[in-house]
Amino acid sequence: MNRKELKEFLDTKVEQYNHPRFIESDPIQIPHQFSNKEDIEISAFLTATIAWGNRKSIINNATKMMNLLGQSPYDFILNHKDSDLVKLKPFVHRTFNGDDFIQFIKSLKHIYTKHNGLEAVFSKYAESNSLQLAIHKFKEHFFEIEHLERTKKHVSDPLKNSAAKRINMYLRWMVRQDYNGVDFGIWNSLSPNQLSCPLDVHSGNVARKLKLLKRKQNDGKALAELDNALRRLDPNDPVKYDFALFGLGVFENF
Repeated sequence: MNRKELKEFLDTKVEQYNHPRFIESDPIQIPHQFSNKEDIEISAFLTATIAWGNRKSIINNATKMMNLLGQSPYDFILNHKDSDLVKLKPFVHRTFNGDDFIQFIKSLKHIYTKHNGLEAVFSKYAESNSLQLAIHKFKEHFFEIEHLERTKKHVSDPLKNSAAKRINMYLRWMVRQDYNGVDFGIWNSLSPNQLSCPLDVHSGNVARKLKLLKRKQNDGKALAELDNALRRLDPNDPVKYDFALFGLGVFENF
């Protein structure tokens, strides 16, 4: 396929998968249960944090997270007492356990009380065409309070050559202006053209088959290569193609 044919093919797949029915089988359904901005962004952040492995398991465990937070994540984070954290201790999703969950609650409280919230941190460090430095700086602020060393592995760092798939997916949810109602687009201080594609096994394999990506590892260098290719197809909304790459990989075994 030449570039024109490739763009037409992928645009068709975006239309197919960037649709409200996508929500039914995707972890993004968790933040869609909320209407308050802070509840949406916190539930989305926690859901994205555990978004690896079986999608049904991710959804089930993210639901458990919200139940443990009394279906009011923002209120819980701001107003919890130490005794309230005890009930989070048994939580586990793969290598993310109750101790990690408790650390995340403490760190999120720090972000909201000392740094004006999640959006403010990412906006402060955003570059004109990238949020990868912002992710690095967010991780620094997230763990500048006393923390468990083991929990740091659950927030990726692009400056250490990580593709940071889950946090880039989270940023897509928050920033991308989606007129089909899948992504939220509630962070108006950032622009969709700053986003990077959530690069995982599925999107990476499809991107290689379509010659959008040559690098074999799904790392930070591969992400930069894929970003450049997708920005040539649509400089204003490059990560819309995440729907096409993911859909082709997961639903069509492309």
